[in-house]
Amino acid sequence: MEQFPQDPFMLMSTINMLLRDQYVSLAALCDDRNVSEDELCARLATIGMEYNPQTNKFW
Repeated sequence: MEQFPQDPFMLMSTINMLLRDQYVSLAALCDDRNVSEDELCARLATIGMEYNPQTNKFW
């Protein structure tokens, strides 16, 4: 996770940009970047965000 911003709002912005521009799913992003999907979701849950697979973004 050190490759991503520590601030949760900046993290959400970065992850949503990557999901929009480069990845078809959160699983694909996490697999490619060697990031725990559970850890990423937990960090973004601290600001009330959750992943929506239909829109492929956190909101």
